[in-house]
Amino acid sequence: MNMLRLLYPVHTIDNELLLPKGAVLSPSMIGVLASSDKFVSRKRISLLRHGTVKKDIRNFLSQPPYDIIFSGKGKITTLLDLMEKVHFPRPLLQSLDYFYEKDFDTYSHALIVFALSVLLAKDLIRDPKELIQEISAGPTHDIGKVCVPLHILKKTTPLTRNELGILKHHSAAGYVLLCHYFHDKQSLAAKIARDHHERRDASGYPRGIHLNDHMVEIIAACDVYDALISPRPYRQGSYDNRAALEELTRMAERNKIGWNVVKALVSHFRKAKIHYSETRISKDKRGTPPPGNLHGIIAEEGGRSKDV
Repeated sequence: MNMLRLLYPVHTIDNELLLPKGAVLSPSMIGVLASSDKFVSRKRISLLRHGTVKKDIRNFLSQPPYDIIFSGKGKITTLLDLMEKVHFPRPLLQSLDYFYEKDFDTYSHALIVFALSVLLAKDLIRDPKELIQEISAGPTHDIGKVCVPLHILKKTTPLTRNELGILKHHSAAGYVLLCHYFHDKQSLAAKIARDHHERRDASGYPRGIHLNDHMVEIIAACDVYDALISPRPYRQGSYDNRAALEELTRMAERNKIGWNVVKALVSHFRKAKIHYSETRISKDKRGTPPPGNLHGIIAEEGGRSKDV
């Protein structure tokens, strides 16, 4: 295990400090964290019965391009039946409530990525036990953003290097939080939170490892896709669907993600709804990225900016 050293502290939604800056996420440290508060009752509650979650998911999936992806008789109903299996400790639901109130983009992103990842997991994961495990991870991949100040999450100008570091901290923070809330240092949800920005070519973060877990990779691809086609404060508009799919294609061409997950997503746009293994990906790149995209541009001291 590549051990992480926290560059920033990790706290709960109630500002309870779990680990300070500089803590090393060793197996023993995570074991202690996962066992803390173990005898405190943490009743689990159905995600879809919490607040307006079920209604919101239906609404999000009725909007383009998700209305195409999830078209088909009974597809959404089947999906929701699977998602009914997800129950969370109350603190995780409170975290979703926090984003609902303070940063709706993060709230909608969490639920959409959850729904989309369940859909692709049904295509890509044959083992029923693995599929249920994937579904049970739920919309928690970005839960560590409770540790990122809202002014950074919603910033409309380029981030400084320090701000970018704080933003990237959400992956390690999510790992810590989910190990704590689920009382499980082997939690798949925690692993996904930590590793969903890792890439096959080891170019990701926080550990710079070669991503080789297909369940994490499904979340990673869904995370990128939804971030591209949805409104974001750091650009003037969203990617159109073709441009977003071409970005994922480029990632597969550079061995950052695998081809199967890209094919599975593209297959849901085909009228014939063919199996992903028979889906052919066009090599033509005709999509147009939106103007004014500040992603990847770092603000230096003195107001200057440069690409990274």
